[in-house]
Amino acid sequence: MNKKTLGKLGFVFAAGASFLFSISLWFTGSKQEGMFVGLWVPSILSFGTLVLGSSNNAK
Repeated sequence: MNKKTLGKLGFVFAAGASFLFSISLWFTGSKQEGMFVGLWVPSILSFGTLVLGSSNNAK
């Protein structure tokens, strides 16, 4: 497994963990915190695209 694939998996795992944490917060009664953490998911994925996409331009 190369570094780029490992990086993709890392960002997807982080976004998935954030999503699951957001759901758990929502259903345990912390709705505002759940919405806040839920906003991290697209941010993590966008940052991953920025970081991993820029490595193509450097080569």
